[in-house]
Amino acid sequence: MANLLNHTFNTPYQTAPFSEIKNEDFLPAIKAEIEKTKAEIDIITENKEAPTFENTIEALEFSGAQLDRITSIFFNLNSAETNEEIQQLAQEISPLLSEFGNDIRLNEALFKRVKAVWEQKSGLSLNQEQKMLLDKTYKSFSRNGANLSEDKKAILREIDKKLSKLSLTFGENVLAETNAFELHVTNEEDLKGLPESAIEAAADEAKSRDKDGWVFTLNYPSYIPFMTYAENRELRKKMSLAFGSKAFQGNENDNREHVKQIVRLRQQRAELLGYKTHAHFILEERMAKTPEKVTTFLEELLEKAKPAAIREFKQLEGFAKEEDGIDTLQKWDGAFYTEKLKQKLFNLDDEKLKPYFKLENVIDGVFTVSEKLYGLQFEETQEIDKYHKDVKTYKVVDENGELIAIFYADFHPRPGKRNGAWMTVYKPQYQKNGENSRPHISIVCNFTKPTSTKPSLLTFNEVTTLFHEFGHALHGMLANTTYPSLSGTSVYWDFVELPSQVLENWCYEKEALEIFARHYKTDEVIPMEYVEKIKESATFMEGMQTLRQLSFGMLDMSWHGVDPTGIEDVKKHEDSVFEATSLYPETPETCMSTAFSHIFQGGYSAGYYSYKWAEVLDADAFEFFKEKGIFSKEVAARFKDNVLSQGGTENPMELYKRFRGKEPQPDALLRRAGLIEKK
Repeated sequence: MANLLNHTFNTPYQTAPFSEIKNEDFLPAIKAEIEKTKAEIDIITENKEAPTFENTIEALEFSGAQLDRITSIFFNLNSAETNEEIQQLAQEISPLLSEFGNDIRLNEALFKRVKAVWEQKSGLSLNQEQKMLLDKTYKSFSRNGANLSEDKKAILREIDKKLSKLSLTFGENVLAETNAFELHVTNEEDLKGLPESAIEAAADEAKSRDKDGWVFTLNYPSYIPFMTYAENRELRKKMSLAFGSKAFQGNENDNREHVKQIVRLRQQRAELLGYKTHAHFILEERMAKTPEKVTTFLEELLEKAKPAAIREFKQLEGFAKEEDGIDTLQKWDGAFYTEKLKQKLFNLDDEKLKPYFKLENVIDGVFTVSEKLYGLQFEETQEIDKYHKDVKTYKVVDENGELIAIFYADFHPRPGKRNGAWMTVYKPQYQKNGENSRPHISIVCNFTKPTSTKPSLLTFNEVTTLFHEFGHALHGMLANTTYPSLSGTSVYWDFVELPSQVLENWCYEKEALEIFARHYKTDEVIPMEYVEKIKESATFMEGMQTLRQLSFGMLDMSWHGVDPTGIEDVKKHEDSVFEATSLYPETPETCMSTAFSHIFQGGYSAGYYSYKWAEVLDADAFEFFKEKGIFSKEVAARFKDNVLSQGGTENPMELYKRFRGKEPQPDALLRRAGLIEKK
């Protein structure tokens, strides 16, 4: 029987036919598509005509489209709805794809044609997007070893194969450790301080595990409320140490060796390609350009944030001592006393706010904000297949009813889903044969589930997370480029967070909150004093928060911006890096690196700084919206036309300047964070 994955999907809008796909379909389908793509490459290399932009660069760009579709479905499932079988398949499929990627990038005949077009680029009348595609295509070869000798190409292949397996194993270990831990509470006294919603969710979790009492896990919707509200300090410590020691326990899921192998292989790969370090290699294709510039950027922010962070920490310490006689503030006390102090200063806590943030209302809110800014409308539809019953599916149309995108939203935790929140793509936007093929975009989050008595009520932090991921989704949905590899979020990594982070700003604005922050029982709009307090408290402990983010960026650069070959002890190395930013006493049982999935499994290696980098852009961009009105059609149109729709077709700083009229000013971020005086 023919494998349905090897054909154009006969579904509404050619969406993925999840319910018809069997796990065993993936491997043969991917193998078959690899062969088909190889045949497409052969047509390019065997072409007797002289290499041109059309017969070489464009032909290569549109090759392997079905392979890309199948692999995006597979790896998205591996993140959002995985099981042992899928994980096993991933261990087989990843090296295959890595090998195939190298077959293309190290194909001499193909590179010769690409190089021939690249060398005559000044004589070709290419538009901006074509120039960018040519440049990107040439670099995808040269930066991946096409200019190497045969023996070095063989070494590169071996390194890439190992790296693809190691990063998968790293992620599987983190997931296994997350799932392996539970805090089983049987004494009601131990629940003191916890909000009713957290207690109810823990009771549901216990029931699902056939246990009495309450079960808390390391999944964020369970872990964060526990650390924020539980009065039992010993249990907070237990949870904190379990969270901080993931894949650092000397068991079969320990990631220490994997961390060392990954960074050493990345270093070896960079040197093989003629770069000083992995960060030098990565940053060549980023706005920041060099590790030195990143380090200077982080250090300058550190200098501004550290005095504020130390002041805040002393304030927190004094408060904990006064409240409960705590002599030494520990990591497991941070969230608890921060929340208590915040309640004292602002008389505002998440439990007061949550009734106003029913998930469905927040979704409608982000839809309405998008409609006001960009004219989009979201129609929930049942005709699109889903990979899990919890997933919601939408058709996104513009003011004229034209299809803009298909949108999937997956909001609640489950065992086969990794922690955190992310946006992803099932099908990119591109233009071919006169047709503008629209994208299929998804966001995946881990928000508190509804219980038998309450709908899913979000913390304010979860509200901003939803807006953040939706900002990425808009970048994908509003894409309007010719080539799929330059479409949507296919931009420099330190630019990709701008659309997501800028959208978070609407969560703090009265005009936006009035749209969706309504009490789930009474439909009453959120009281304005709460809105004021949300704004006031937005910069609460911002110095400490900034320090924390900077510490992650510095840890990342310490692994990738210098030669890591001599690092033997992962924990010791990490401690030395954190010295400049740590406020709490050190905990020998914990290690961040062994579960730092962003840099060892995701795509953030030598790129974690980009969150802060993009914050500079987003604070500056939002000041423009504030000047003209947060629903200004004029500013929104400029943002859509110059940023959201353009993908990676041009240098991001040029796009930004065209939107803003000038380069971004870092002071906008420092003003918003309350680290320098407002004008």
